[in-house]
This record gives sequence, structure tokens and C-alpha cells, in this order.
Amino acid sequence: MAEWRLTSDLAPRNQTHPTAFTLLGLSEEASLQPLLFWAFLAMYLVTVTGNLLIILAIITDPHLHTPMYFFLANLSFADIGFTSTTVPKMLLNIQTQNKAITYVGCLSQMFFFILFAGVDNFLLTAMAYDRFVAICHPLHYMVIMNPQFCGLLLLASWVLSLLHSLLHSLMVLRLSFCSQLQMPHFFCELDQVVQLACSDTFLNELVIYLAAGVVAMIPLGGILFSYYKIVSSVLKISSVSGRYKAFSTCGSHLSVVSLFYGTGLGVYLCSAATQDSRDSAITSVMYTVVTPMVNPFIYSLRNRDIKQALGRLFSCRATPT
Repeated sequence: MAEWRLTSDLAPRNQTHPTAFTLLGLSEEASLQPLLFWAFLAMYLVTVTGNLLIILAIITDPHLHTPMYFFLANLSFADIGFTSTTVPKMLLNIQTQNKAITYVGCLSQMFFFILFAGVDNFLLTAMAYDRFVAICHPLHYMVIMNPQFCGLLLLASWVLSLLHSLLHSLMVLRLSFCSQLQMPHFFCELDQVVQLACSDTFLNELVIYLAAGVVAMIPLGGILFSYYKIVSSVLKISSVSGRYKAFSTCGSHLSVVSLFYGTGLGVYLCSAATQDSRDSAITSVMYTVVTPMVNPFIYSLRNRDIKQALGRLFSCRATPT
């Protein structure tokens, strides 16, 4: 019995399912915490308000009941979910001065973060296809982009993202963790969670790279191919005004695509170039917080239909009954 106790005491203290992780955040300086709290609270409120206004404008304005704005409303909803998985918990941790997040909470945050990021990714691809059909096959646009097909594209976006997120979550469940569970990040990011594991993570890392190749590169390839066909078609238009009108319908979407993939690539390159996880966490703010906040401004400032719909929405609210 004594021999068994000695062996047990000398065994490494791995936990298959730990009780909690510690999120160290963007900075441990006490003087910076109020600044971080109010800055992220302001960005979160702007993100939620801006995307809700886009959704309300599209729902209430019959002129916007088209495939392009159908996907835009769902993109705005996904952006609200995307930023809501990380920022509220960060604000709560700063306010309560408690950096802990439970194991279940960490996995849930990671699951929904991957889910909404995937939905954003696939919806941007569907929107690129919508622009391709509108410009390259305008006479068949309403036949091809019918409500049933648009609903199918939306369903496929959610199902594929759900499967992708579920795959990574199940892969993390097989890992065992050590007692040191401090994460130099403000949310439970997949790579950071895997790095904390004490068990072999080769299979997890392989799945991460393979899934990234399928879920990120294939949709990006579809977007690039769509715009290649769009540019080829637009260049055949003889009038300058016709070219401008065709390109203007793609401007907002192209800006959002550039921001989404540009910031995502920036986070990846920063993580590969530096060994400091804190620098990577700071860089990821652009991808996780700034991009969902800026998207409504891009569509409201660059899109005349959205601006008119928002104007009608506010005028209706201001008119006394």
C-alpha cells in the first residue's frame, strides 16, 4: 500500500479534463486594464449596433430582399456571434479581475469561435458567387439565385462550419493537460489550447493544417476564380460608365474579403514569425474584433442601397405616430 502511494506521488500530474484555464489577456499591467475595458466595450457596442442596423435595414426594406442582401444580413448576424464569443468574457475578466475560464467554457468558446469564423468564410464565398452570376449571367440571375438555392447555400455554410468546429473540439477532448494552464491570450484560441497539452499533439496539428487548407483555401480559391471571371467579363464592356457600374456592385464585398483574409493572414504570419504568444494575441485583435466592427461601415458607406435603407429606417423611427 505504501509502495503504491509513493508511485502515485511521483507520477506526473496530468489532467485529462482540467477544471479551468487562465487567460492572461493582452496585458498584465494593472494601469492598462481600465483602458482595455473601455476600448473593447466601445468596439463591441459599435460592432453589435452596426450589424444590427444592417440586419434591420435589410429586413424592413423590401428593396433589399435580394440574394446579395440576404447573404449580407446573415454575414452581419455571424459577425455579431463571432465577436460575442470572445469580447464579453474578456470584459468580464477585466471587470472582476478574475482571469479564469472553466474547461467547458474554454471548449465552448473555441467551438463557437471556429463556427462563426467558418460561417463568415463560406458566406463571403457565396456572396462572391452571387456577384459572379449577377455580372456574368445577368439574364439568368433570378433563375440561378432563386430563394431555394440561396437557402441551400446558407444551410451548407452552417453545416460545413459546424462539422469543422466539431472536428477540432473532439480532437481537443482527446488531449490531456498539465497543471500549468496559463494562456497568453484573451480567449481560448485553438492553437493556444493545443500547445498547453501534455500528451502528443501531432494528430491535432495535422488536422489543423489539413482543415485550414480545405476550409480556408478552397473558399478563397472560389472567391478568386469568381473575381477572375468578373474582371474578364467587365473588361469586355465597351463603355467606361458600364464598367464602373459593374465594378461598383462588387466594391463593398471585395473590401470585406480583403479585410477578412488580410487580417487572418496577418495573424498567421505573425504567429509563425514570432515566438511571443502575447504579440500574436495583440495582432489577433484586428481579426477578431476590428474586422466585424468595420464591416457595417464598409457596406453603409460604399453601398447606396444600404444608405437609403438606413435613412428610411431612421426616418420611420423619428416620425411620430
